[in-house]
Amino acid sequence: MKENNTLFLVEVAIFSALAYMLDLLSGALSQIWPQGGSVAISMVPIFIMAFRWGLKGGILSGFVLGLLQIVTGRFYGVDPVQISLDYIVAFMVLGFAGIVAKQVVTASKEDNLKKLILFVTFAIFIACLLRFTAHFVAGMIFFAHFAPEGQPVWIYSLIYNGSYMLPSFVVTTIVTVLLIKTVPRIFRFNQSIA
Repeated sequence: MKENNTLFLVEVAIFSALAYMLDLLSGALSQIWPQGGSVAISMVPIFIMAFRWGLKGGILSGFVLGLLQIVTGRFYGVDPVQISLDYIVAFMVLGFAGIVAKQVVTASKEDNLKKLILFVTFAIFIACLLRFTAHFVAGMIFFAHFAPEGQPVWIYSLIYNGSYMLPSFVVTTIVTVLLIKTVPRIFRFNQSIA
């Protein structure tokens, strides 16, 4: 049991650091959004942790990723609540992909690629929707002054956050599915959720 705890913490550290590095890379390549946000595959390591370890692996890895962005100064913040929503909450909720971890592990063991893709896509969609919701709420509350005159704040926040979250969902899903096809064993580790 202690070996599993150690392995869990090591994987959280490694996959969170990998997610942070991918986020740095995407930030350097896509500096389009002035108040933060980018089309990134940095969510892939968080999803791998969610599928390997369930909710706890995904949520903790997401928390560490958000914390890394804050402590290294790679964030856009105007208020502690906004920073919490846009960085801590938004990345922690990615861990909710772990709600189908058992199904992902089972489909992987059975080599049922169709089921595996279905469960992974569903999980990524739900997690990205939750992350989008955190950004959307933060945008409506804290970035209303950026909305063009006459445009409702909720439409501004929807367009701004949707413009990077939708492509991020698509790219992340494609990359994760490609990983499943090439290295399916990365989703098979956690025997306790299977």
